[in-house]
Amino acid sequence: MQIEIVEVAARDGLQNEPGFFPTADKLELIERAIAAGSRRIEVASFVHPGRVPQMADAEAVCADLPKRSPQDVTYIGLVLNKRGALRALETQIHELGAVISASDGFGARNQGRSSDETLEDAIEIIRLAKERGRSAQATISVAFGCPFDGEIAPARVAELARKVAAAGPREIALGDTIGVAVPSQVKTVMAAVKAAAPAIPIRLHFHDTRNTAVANAWAGFEAGAATLDASLGGIGGCPFAPNATGNVATEDVQYMLQRSGIETGLKLEKLIDTARWLSQKMARGLPGLVSRAGSFPN
Repeated sequence: MQIEIVEVAARDGLQNEPGFFPTADKLELIERAIAAGSRRIEVASFVHPGRVPQMADAEAVCADLPKRSPQDVTYIGLVLNKRGALRALETQIHELGAVISASDGFGARNQGRSSDETLEDAIEIIRLAKERGRSAQATISVAFGCPFDGEIAPARVAELARKVAAAGPREIALGDTIGVAVPSQVKTVMAAVKAAAPAIPIRLHFHDTRNTAVANAWAGFEAGAATLDASLGGIGGCPFAPNATGNVATEDVQYMLQRSGIETGLKLEKLIDTARWLSQKMARGLPGLVSRAGSFPN
């Protein structure tokens, strides 16, 4: 048994950090992730630097990335609109990640667009990527609950998935942007999306705001998710979602999967070493637990 893990620390992990994480350190973080076995990595977000200052050096990061083919290591760039997509396509980014908001409230604050408008934007981004010979995927954000509009009906998530599936994305991700999902809900929403878009693999993106992310990741694996997102050290959060804390820690997910006999291609000790290095760079303890406790058996 196996499952893929996308490393998101360099993008989603850093985007909500105060101050600025140096470009050279971002590149070292990416190189360390590759050395730990990561083969798909979110490396930058092509958004307005005034909105997300930590991503102001997106082009500089991409210019100095280790040269890899997408069959070896896939570099992913998050884009929210056509302008961001065109910026990303001028770099060595292999894959564009579009974002669809499941709610109008979050869409307005995160992208300045309604939910339906974010869907239109995502379809355009996927088309642009394909025209330029790149791959593309779409994340449905706040798929399990919105900080502004509250509960999100699984039928709404399924409807968005059905419509974006027609554009032919590599996969559809379901984002628990504010960390409200629980395992039973993960299975319910996944079932609805699978029924609506049966040919498209599902990726899952969990934040650990309420200490349910590892359990949700396991529920998603059991329900047939192809891919999980995770962030070294458990860093991250959304600047436009109140009280949104970090992503599920890569080393925590890897420990659970490894001890359960699930293959990911990642090396746990290297993940732990990198999470500890990242903690030193940030001069604070990070949310991830396994990097503090260590693996087992030692």
